[in-house]
Amino acid sequence: MTDGLSKASQIRNIAILGHQGSGKTTLSESLYAVSAKKDAKGSVEKKNTISDFLPEEQKRLSSVSTSLVPCEYQGYRFNILDVPGNDDFISEVYSATSVVKGAVLCLDASASVEVGTIRHYEILRQKNIPTLIFVNKMDKENVHFDQVLEDIREKLGKNAIPFCYPLGHENSFDGFINVVERKARIFNGKECVDSDVHEDKKDKMEELYNVICEAVAQTDDVLLEKYCAEEPLTQEEIKTGLRKGVLEGELVPVLVGCATKNIGVQTMLEMFKDYLPDPSDLKPLHGKDGSGKEVERKTDENEPFSALVFKTTCDAYAGTISYVKIISGVLNVGEEVYIPNEDRSEKVNTMFHLLGKTQTPVQQAFAGDIVGLSKVDLKSGQTLCNPKNVITYKGIDYPSACIFKGFVVKSKNDEGKLNTALQKLQLEDPSIEYRRNPETNQLLVGGLSATHLDYLASKLLNIYRIDITTEEEKICYRESITRQANGDGRYVKQSGGSGFYGVVAMTFEPTEESTFEETVFGGAVPKNYFPAVEKGFYEALEHGLLAGFPVIGVKGILTDGKYHPVDSNELAFKMAAILAFKDAYMKCKPVILEPIDMVVVSVHQQYIGDILSDLNTRRGRVQSIDDGENGRQEVTALVPESEIKDYATRLKAMTQGMGYFTRKFESYDRLPEMLNDKVIKENSTLKKD
Repeated sequence: MTDGLSKASQIRNIAILGHQGSGKTTLSESLYAVSAKKDAKGSVEKKNTISDFLPEEQKRLSSVSTSLVPCEYQGYRFNILDVPGNDDFISEVYSATSVVKGAVLCLDASASVEVGTIRHYEILRQKNIPTLIFVNKMDKENVHFDQVLEDIREKLGKNAIPFCYPLGHENSFDGFINVVERKARIFNGKECVDSDVHEDKKDKMEELYNVICEAVAQTDDVLLEKYCAEEPLTQEEIKTGLRKGVLEGELVPVLVGCATKNIGVQTMLEMFKDYLPDPSDLKPLHGKDGSGKEVERKTDENEPFSALVFKTTCDAYAGTISYVKIISGVLNVGEEVYIPNEDRSEKVNTMFHLLGKTQTPVQQAFAGDIVGLSKVDLKSGQTLCNPKNVITYKGIDYPSACIFKGFVVKSKNDEGKLNTALQKLQLEDPSIEYRRNPETNQLLVGGLSATHLDYLASKLLNIYRIDITTEEEKICYRESITRQANGDGRYVKQSGGSGFYGVVAMTFEPTEESTFEETVFGGAVPKNYFPAVEKGFYEALEHGLLAGFPVIGVKGILTDGKYHPVDSNELAFKMAAILAFKDAYMKCKPVILEPIDMVVVSVHQQYIGDILSDLNTRRGRVQSIDDGENGRQEVTALVPESEIKDYATRLKAMTQGMGYFTRKFESYDRLPEMLNDKVIKENSTLKKD
């Protein structure tokens, strides 16, 4: 790449989003082929595309990881991020949209607006990213553009404006009218060329042209006044107004084409240049300096260096690669960069541009560009900056895991490797969680859906050669007491010589948090044995007598006791306290407590009734229904953890994939008596004598 192409003003970072199977990878391939003037290009079916280079992607014929496909066109560098459409990899969408300032929403014309399309568009609106809509696969059967456009305007918003109108149908689809330019683009079997608009299409062109003029007039008071006076807008006024409308999110251009035939691709490249923002259009990015004060950086090579790590990949041969967006300044190989998130520095020894998996070394990168770094210890969401001009940017908000399963290795020899492999998987996908539950000894791995976890298991086998089975997450119940009771503990063993002698009387009563105190009068138990009694009390709480669950919410009070001047010792009084607890426990009317999660479900209005009904069957208690972003409703409810193990799958079915939720532990609550026997039976192995 020449020096001229490296400057910030000539760089655009663009994400291609859309439902799985809409043709995003093929579009990326076509953009590269057209911009590079290549006749040959890869195809998903032949497993030779630039961006789908992972074995898993070639096996599935579908993207699982974001790839970078830079295109150089008329002195500009377009960094195209080909983003997976499968909702199991929604973290990739959050990563990509954290660094781009433009996006293409790709639709399959025969399927129109699908679930993934809506989900991705909502994220783009939330982040105020200027967006173009590309109606792909216009050559498929039973495609009616007017119906597709109506569906777009109904589901994505009335600000979607057709910049193009298709010519021909199905196999005879051979181009489109560029409404703004008032010209046709016709596919001649090799490429699209300019052509005059046929007479029978001119009325339609003028109709859409007037729609565009009206939309442009709405962006500026002067233009609106001119339009209302029925004065024609100049071509320059229309383009300026369109650009302003697109940048402010008031207009969303709709393009048509067929990526496999490169129809509409060159027009899209022109629109990247003309309608998506350059650095002068961007607001400065805000962060915090070393003292916590807010500071800002412009996308300008003359500003102090700063960057954001937005993606990380781990490869057995290439090692760990960090995808970095240079936000401000210039980065040179050999420089030290500061990582304020961890208060440490790293030296940049290797830097390169990426084209799929191909690395091209570079010595310098400018503000606005995206580069890869290797041999540095970085994580997604971290900030890099000049050590003398510290700034920390807000990290990336990834969705949290909402379904957990136990991962069990089939071979004991793999136990040591599993933790290292999960660390790498989490580095690549921060939505993954894993932890060892000390109570059940399960290694719990969390993801966004059951299929997400299946994919992780497949990756462990195919990449790390670790074969695992999965099991249901075991619920960690608790026990507690409901009334006060007294208990006596007598631990006496005397058989000549030093023995054991400890006698205590204790009272146990319900409380918020387990505590211990003593009210012994007259030295019945010497003070030096109080800690031993307390230790015995807390040790007794580790296993209740109903099902062996830990006991919470108990206040233990040492009220009386006896000691022996020779045989008493700490062990005797500790054991006496345990016996006193066991003596009183069943008299305290113990109960089982179940963990309760705070669940926040985000859905569109039409699904609220089904959601509330389903939560009711899961013993959920709705706390609130609030307005969310993009017209969504957020239902907050308290739901027993045992009732939401399968909720991710059920929610997807109920909302046709449109709903999602988050969960976090809230508290413990009493288990209904009708479920006691079932839980006790399922966990009988925990019970201690």
